[in-house]
Amino acid sequence: MTQSIAELFDLTGKGAIVTGGAMGIGKAICLRLAEAGASVMIADLDLDIASQTVDEIKFNGGKAQAIQADASSSADAKKAVQATISSFGSLDILVNNAGIYPLLPVMRVEEGLFDKVISINLKGSFVYAQTAAAQMIEAGKGGKIINLASVDGFHPNGNATPYNASKGGVVMLTKALAVELAQHNILVNAVAPGSIITPGTGNVAKEAVAQGLSLEDLGKSFRGRLPLGRTGEPDDIAKVVLFLASGASNYMTGDILLVDGGYLLS
Repeated sequence: MTQSIAELFDLTGKGAIVTGGAMGIGKAICLRLAEAGASVMIADLDLDIASQTVDEIKFNGGKAQAIQADASSSADAKKAVQATISSFGSLDILVNNAGIYPLLPVMRVEEGLFDKVISINLKGSFVYAQTAAAQMIEAGKGGKIINLASVDGFHPNGNATPYNASKGGVVMLTKALAVELAQHNILVNAVAPGSIITPGTGNVAKEAVAQGLSLEDLGKSFRGRLPLGRTGEPDDIAKVVLFLASGASNYMTGDILLVDGGYLLS
């Protein structure tokens, strides 16, 4: 029987984990998933801000909890999964949103910084996906894993080599996971945002300026390359994540959805 639009986007009874869900894009994703009926576990290093997002979700009638967790830690991934099962009864949706974006010329990138970016952005997506998939396989109901890639995984913009490499890795990780997990009805897709204005991007800009990069240089690669004429907002990404988490995407796996205002067209 064909489902109605309301039924397709109804996530009632589903448990979700969103890494880095305290603020920015992650917060917007949590708000949308909760609005659709999902019970959301916010896994974030900043428990105070994550708890504020939980309070906002509950104020709006949704269900959510927060747990302090490192996005690059397999032990914390297991802790987050166990907490989700204990609190909500199931884990049906994982959103690997957590990531860092240091801006620095390649010749000034130290090995430790490179390792940190890869550990959080790429390895972290792997360990959380692997841990969540194990639970989904055991439950036997399938599930949705949604990774946050980036336009930088397709077109490097300069001064972000570790980030570019990590997000290129997320693109292929998504496809590789999709192939192996399809037999368990676990669908793995990714969203690749373009330029999105968040509190985090403001902090990145300040750090870059402190490292000697100019704001004019930072924005140069984007000016004149946005056919829609504006930078994105966190909810622009959250709505696409909601689509991938919903029944409307049930015949999609291994896909990377570009949400970039047309940036890669130019």
